[in-house]
Amino acid sequence: MIGYGKFLRVNLSNRSYSVEDIPEDWPRLYGGGRGFGAKLLYDGVPDFCDPFGEDNKVIFCTGVLAGTNLQAFHRWIVITKSPLTDGYCRAVGGSTFGAYMRFAGYDCIVVEGKSEKPVYLSINDSGCEFRDASHIWGKDTEAAQETIKEELGGGKNMSTVAIGQAGENRVLFAGIFCDRRSASRGGCGAVMGAKNLKGIGIAANRSLDHLFNNEGIIELSKKQAGIMATNEDYRLHKHYGTTDGMLSRNGMGIFPTRNFRSGYLEGWQNMTGEHFMKLRTGAGGCYICGAVCGKIHEVQEGEYKGAVSEGPEYESYWSLSGPIGVVNIGATIMGDKLCDDYGLDTISTGGVIGFAYELYEKGIITKEDTDGLELNYGDHGVMIELIHKIGRYEGFGRILSMGVKRMAEHYGHGSADYAMHVKGMELGGYEPRGLKATGYAYATSNVGGTHGAGSIAFQEWGVPFPRLLDRFEDFGKEDVVIHNQNGNCTSEIGVLCSFANGWGWAPPFYGPMLVAATGIEEFADRGFMAVMGDRIFNLERSFIIRQGMTGKDDTLPKRATTERLPINGIEGEGQIIAHLPEVLQAYYALRGWDTGGIPTKERLESLSLDYVVPDLARVLSRG
Repeated sequence: MIGYGKFLRVNLSNRSYSVEDIPEDWPRLYGGGRGFGAKLLYDGVPDFCDPFGEDNKVIFCTGVLAGTNLQAFHRWIVITKSPLTDGYCRAVGGSTFGAYMRFAGYDCIVVEGKSEKPVYLSINDSGCEFRDASHIWGKDTEAAQETIKEELGGGKNMSTVAIGQAGENRVLFAGIFCDRRSASRGGCGAVMGAKNLKGIGIAANRSLDHLFNNEGIIELSKKQAGIMATNEDYRLHKHYGTTDGMLSRNGMGIFPTRNFRSGYLEGWQNMTGEHFMKLRTGAGGCYICGAVCGKIHEVQEGEYKGAVSEGPEYESYWSLSGPIGVVNIGATIMGDKLCDDYGLDTISTGGVIGFAYELYEKGIITKEDTDGLELNYGDHGVMIELIHKIGRYEGFGRILSMGVKRMAEHYGHGSADYAMHVKGMELGGYEPRGLKATGYAYATSNVGGTHGAGSIAFQEWGVPFPRLLDRFEDFGKEDVVIHNQNGNCTSEIGVLCSFANGWGWAPPFYGPMLVAATGIEEFADRGFMAVMGDRIFNLERSFIIRQGMTGKDDTLPKRATTERLPINGIEGEGQIIAHLPEVLQAYYALRGWDTGGIPTKERLESLSLDYVVPDLARVLSRG
């Protein structure tokens, strides 16, 4: 098939593999990347599947533009059933793995079954080899990848992914890492650990000889580079990465602080992008991307002197400061480094620690629960100790490793009132009461409380397409939420970096780029692409319904709907999400779903998802 590669299916139980052609109708129905992953998961994982059981799959996906000389398309997606939410996991990673999947000839790698002993996979021109990983088990993500590379001969034409101790210990928010970049949200690393798969190494020559129009790709890459060179958003992203987020988020009162009790962090001025710049020692990024947005920082003084991390990115320095009420740049860098070492999602890590601090403050837990530690807001030393405990799965860390939803169920005594999650996933670093369309997108996300997957409504920040939104308005935003969610599905068939949409070239050139790679002219039709995004979103929705979710799970934390937001006099003080039920009904109607949040037969058939109809009927008939 022109432009596309193959599927590599690996069975860990019997140590076999097969190379499969992509079904002929899939490119026009699901596009690639996230779309292929959604279809493979839907078809391959049964109802009410145990996320840690042999029936679950870990699916690595990349897009048809990965490995080309186009920038911002070399990312990869992991799709599986999430152990954190018991629903749909879509986690996106960076660095080089997506490009090397394509160099090896694969659009997707489907891992199924479970190995009796720890293994890693070696993928090259000869096929797939199962290698013993017993001597790597217990190593952190960096050391594991270094060992795999050494054992596979090293060299430049190689990429690896691996889990750390958190994935081995089945921490429910463990991620999968390529270099120091990760696909983290939802616990995909824990699923990999449950399968006794430590990592994957791919060795392949850097060439793509099956694209439809190589000359067209080259011409488009020149236009892309020219536009980016003059784009101010790109220039700032290249300069700061995402370390300049403190100013805008605190200025708007949407920087969640002390477990989302406020949208403003006192002392944030000590952790601005300029402060990070003083600690910068280098930069890294994804394959051939000129933005190199992964800024490397080293702590120069104090108790964390010498700590180095590629980051922290905005979400990481928020999660290792805001939820715990910490203003210590060294602690955030050390916390980020430890999360990368152990293989932890920084967002959920900060979320569970911030939640634990509030439970301790309210007397719901005591030092008897916390291994003798006093959990006081602002204490970054305890935060660092708790990261160690989570990664090592020791003591109180075992409870934290469950995530806030299960922690609340474990402790009771009203602790669920303070558990900041959607569908079991800890919220990202954007206060929903100050960004209401973003809040509605959190509630209706198939993935859970992620800031990705189309959840952030930048129309509330000044982006005029499809139209500007008043961030405090309660009603009339449902169509924009849908536009963003579907658009994210469409972008991730690429797999297009989420930052690239602000660099001036993506809207007019994304479709033509896909056409140049595949020869499928419909990719240049925005209407065609919009339907494809809608199809993928509805397929994902159907998957979580098959796992037991319905509209009852489209909700927000109690705090967001009952407590007014204090922002220290900043515009937006007193905001609350008071009309979520009415908004959900309007959203469902626009989606073509029934009042319980279930896609209707007519809607599914209109999206060529006829095969889903009997599946939903079967599951819903169980009551």
